[in-house]
Amino acid sequence: MCLGGGGGGGVTAAAEKAAAEERVAADETKQSTIDDRAKSKKEDISEAIDERSIKSGRRGAGKGAGRRSLFRSGSGSGFLGRFG
Repeated sequence: MCLGGGGGGGVTAAAEKAAAEERVAADETKQSTIDDRAKSKKEDISEAIDERSIKSGRRGAGKGAGRRSLFRSGSGSGFLGRFG
């Protein structure tokens, strides 16, 4: 039972439209901020990788002597040394 006796009292269509437009604007601002932050992180990571590869003297090289194969190892401890 409504004591107001008439219509109204709810949210108007204009208010709903304004709120929806504000949400869209806020979402666009948020996405823009996320994109800027992601671009900045990507650039920072690229710089760090480039600096690291310059320090090591070769591209893609780590601190070790290189990748070792678990299938075939010079010391006989690989798969073929045990089971081959």
